[in-house]
Amino acid sequence: MVETKFKDDTITTTRATDVRDIYDKLSENFIRTLDECVKTQPQYIQSTSNLLLDYTDTLKKTIQNTILVRKLFVSSWNLPMVSRYTEELTKGSNELTKNIISVIDINNQLIVKALEAARENFKIFNRTIDSVAEFTSNAAKVWNSFLTAQQQQLLKQ
Repeated sequence: MVETKFKDDTITTTRATDVRDIYDKLSENFIRTLDECVKTQPQYIQSTSNLLLDYTDTLKKTIQNTILVRKLFVSSWNLPMVSRYTEELTKGSNELTKNIISVIDINNQLIVKALEAARENFKIFNRTIDSVAEFTSNAAKVWNSFLTAQQQQLLKQ
């Protein structure tokens, strides 16, 4: 920092190196903050995975217990089951299960492809940011060269 005094007023001007130091510090702080956020992601993923496993176990137990209770009620009533209906019900259940599994597989493939596309878009975006940064840097250098040349011409006069 350079201080220049004019009539009891202090005017502080900032050198170019100080400005660069400020931007370097800002960049460092933003990146450090982002890195800290990234460190927490594995914990979130593990917690989410554990929650999903517990949820799945709970659903399985609910299904098993619900079927068991219905089975006990029906068997205690001693009602005859018509084999034709049981065959149709079993066939329908098998077909429905097959279709649901097919939908799950297709959905899984779709989600994986969408995530891969999003990842590729980030790569493209990063290359774009690099190109824009290079262009901006070159433009700033040219502009600074022009201004420096203009200042030198004014100082010569």
